[in-house]
Amino acid sequence: MTSRPFAVKPLEKEDRTSFTCGRDSLDHYFRTRIGQDVRRRIATAFIVLHKPTATVAGFYTLSAAQVPFTDLDEDWRRSLPRYPTLPAVLVGGLAVDRRFQGQGLGGALLTDAASRAIRSDIGAHFLIVDALDEDAARFYQHHGMRHIADTDNRFFIPLSVLAKAPSEH
Repeated sequence: MTSRPFAVKPLEKEDRTSFTCGRDSLDHYFRTRIGQDVRRRIATAFIVLHKPTATVAGFYTLSAAQVPFTDLDEDWRRSLPRYPTLPAVLVGGLAVDRRFQGQGLGGALLTDAASRAIRSDIGAHFLIVDALDEDAARFYQHHGMRHIADTDNRFFIPLSVLAKAPSEH
């Protein structure tokens, strides 16, 4: 994240009580459950901190996931090994506080998540997300992600595509 008043960092003991993104499920998760998931190694969590006010402006989580081979379109299946599932990194709970929405922080968080997945020493072929609603689906599609067939809300993009692309993803 290049904008100086903001910094992406692992979640620590920041105050999460005032975070409000406008989606009750994400607000509740971030305020009350995210710490448990981190301690139990269910997910890793990262925040974007507004440095001048020490306010959490957004967050996302990363965890291991799989994509069933049969869920992919034929054009993707042709170039992949025929394993029952393929390794992926799940970006979960990506959200930006209402006070900071409209400043490109959602895209910056998605880019940061992709960068961390690409740099990881663990093999993964896809970055995947679950869109909570149509607005989220449009956001992920805008950033180059494609809908996974036969799912209601799951989107993907190969990490190899992200590794080659400029950082607008």
